[in-house]
Order: sequence, then C-alpha cells, then structure tokens
Amino acid sequence: MAEFDIIVYGATGFTGRLVAEYMHRTHPDRPWAMAGRSAKKLAAVRDEMGLPADTPLVEADASDPASLEAMVGRTRCVITTVGPYLLYGEPLVAACAKAGTDYVDLCGEPPFMWEMIEKYDATAKESGARIVHSCGFDSIPFDMGVYFLQEEAKKRFGAPLKDVKGRVRGMKGTFSGGTAASGKETMKLAMGNPEVMKRLVSSFALTPGFEGPKQPYGNKPYEDPDFGIWVAPFVMATINTKNIHRSNLLMGHPYGEDFTYEEMMFTGKGEKGQAIAQGIASADPMADSGVKPGDGPSKEERETGNYDLMFTGTSEEGQRLIVGVKGDRDPGYGSTSKMLTEAAICLLDEAKDAPAGVLTPAPVFGQAIIDRLEKYAGLTFEVEN
Repeated sequence: MAEFDIIVYGATGFTGRLVAEYMHRTHPDRPWAMAGRSAKKLAAVRDEMGLPADTPLVEADASDPASLEAMVGRTRCVITTVGPYLLYGEPLVAACAKAGTDYVDLCGEPPFMWEMIEKYDATAKESGARIVHSCGFDSIPFDMGVYFLQEEAKKRFGAPLKDVKGRVRGMKGTFSGGTAASGKETMKLAMGNPEVMKRLVSSFALTPGFEGPKQPYGNKPYEDPDFGIWVAPFVMATINTKNIHRSNLLMGHPYGEDFTYEEMMFTGKGEKGQAIAQGIASADPMADSGVKPGDGPSKEERETGNYDLMFTGTSEEGQRLIVGVKGDRDPGYGSTSKMLTEAAICLLDEAKDAPAGVLTPAPVFGQAIIDRLEKYAGLTFEVEN
C-alpha cells in the first residue's frame, strides 16, 4: 500500500508551488507530499506558502536515479513540473514505468515525448503505469475540446467530424521562464539534427506506425472563409496537434483515419485583423524575453488571466457544430496548475482502470476529466450551436 496518493515533484519551482498550493487548498484530505532536491528548501517553501508544518517532504533528484526509485515507490502517482523534460525528465519516467507508478506532467516537448514512447511504452504496459504527458494548457483544453466536439457530433449527426478547426478566440496570460527554456531546448535539438526537425514538423510524430492524411499547415495567416476572420499561427499548435492525433490513434481512431486538424488563433476582421495576423506570423515566439526558469506571472496576472477556445467542424450534410472551452485563470500557470492536479486525481479515481502505457489525456480521462475541470478548476465546456 502506497504511503501517498500523490507526490508533487518540483514543488519548489514556480509551477510546482502553484500545484502544491492548489493541492492543499482543494484536496486537503488526500495523502500527498512535496518533493525536490533539498529538504531544507522544501521546508522553507512549505512555510513560505503557509502550508501545514506536517506536510510531508521527500528528497529526490533527477541526477540520482536511486532517489527517484525510492520516491515513486512511496506513491500511487507523481506530478512532475521539473523541466525542461529533455534535460531532466527521462529518469523519472523510467522509474515510474518500471515500478508501475502513475505519472502526469505538463510537457510540451515533442522530442522528449516520442523518445519516451519508444523507450518506455512497453515497460509501462507491463508494469501497469500510466505515463500521461501534456496535462496542462498544452494539451488538455485542446485534446479534450476536440474530444468534446466529436462526442457531440456523434450524438447529433451519428458520426464524427472529418475536418476540425481549433481556434484561440482570446487569451490573456504570460509565459514563464520554464516554458521558454523548454522551447529553447526543443529548438536546439531540432536545429542540430535534421531528422528531429523533420519529425518536429509532422502532425504524426507521436503516432508510430500510423501516418494519416496530409494536414493543414497552420503556419501562414489567412482569412478564414468560415468566419470572415483573419487567423495567425498559434505557438502551441505544434504540440497540441501531435497530441490530438495520438489520442485518436490510442482510442482506435474514433475521429476516423482520415481526420484532419488545424489549430490557429483569431486576430480580427479586415485590414486590422490582417496586420495583426501578419505581425504574429513574422515574430519569433522563442525570442529571448529575459525570463529565466523559476520566473513567471504575478498572482494578479494569474488571477486576471483567461482563455477562450473554439472547436468546430461540419457534418457530411454541411451542418456546422461549434463548442467552446474557457478557462478562468492565465493559461500557462494559474489554469495549468489546476488541470495538472485534477488530472492526477482523475487518474487515481475515475480513470483507475484506464489502460497502461505512455499516453495522452483524452484516451485516459474521457468525460471524467471534463466533469472534474468544470467542478474544481474553473473550466467550462459548452456546445454553442
């Protein structure tokens, strides 16, 4: 019998602190612990956040595999915010896959994810571990938004939608140093390896053995004819798209083997919308912003942030379906910390019988995570027409 339900690994980091605060505030009766490299620093952070003095602390370090193995042996599930995952993530995945311990992260690094699939999917299936990547803003609202849309399409039309568009209608939030560091590690790897770059631009990088139809590129601004609104490339689309196609594969292609998905952001109508779209398309999303790992938005910025996403497609008879997904905090941190925690709890409760392996959110959580996010985490999923 495990000592804890959940261990938050990386609890002294920016996002880890938010997860720990949310865990204590929302699910105080769960047996859980804070973990990191230094017990002294963990204690200081625990006290700084005003958490109970008896909150358990666990020392564990990515450079010491034995400490990770000891940690995962004490818990049913690990939440890890320790990135970039390309640099620090593999030892923990290896330990969880070997021990049969469940795992959730907020990874947005495709090269790390495909490597974990190749190295540990079989081991995790054998041990019973569910290794669930991308349980933050990338990619739960997008993966579950498409799932929600397709479930409604099956009810309404009797069939899924072949071609789906994801649109960011509004977003207020800032990136942290951890996000910037993860993006830079991914691009550093890709720039030094043509094979990595080739795979990075493929929508099917996370679906080994399956290559679907040609997908919309989503890398150039244009006026969306369905809405008369200009759209621009969305920085998270490269990871969200890959996760959505992996979810489709893992669920047995309920969206169809000919399914296509395009994710972009609305910028507005007319010349103004065009100018904004072109400006976004020409900007470098990975440009040095000066923030470092550990930096992030203020409490006020997190609490006044929000996002509004739309998912849409048409039936074979030409009937349009639109659903909306909204969050009540800044996407990358205020909302992500809540989603990550609820994903871990959903894994232990409603999804306790989900198959093992290296996974994406939709095949594991289904409707259960939508219900949880609406009840606890300030998200809404609504059919709009």
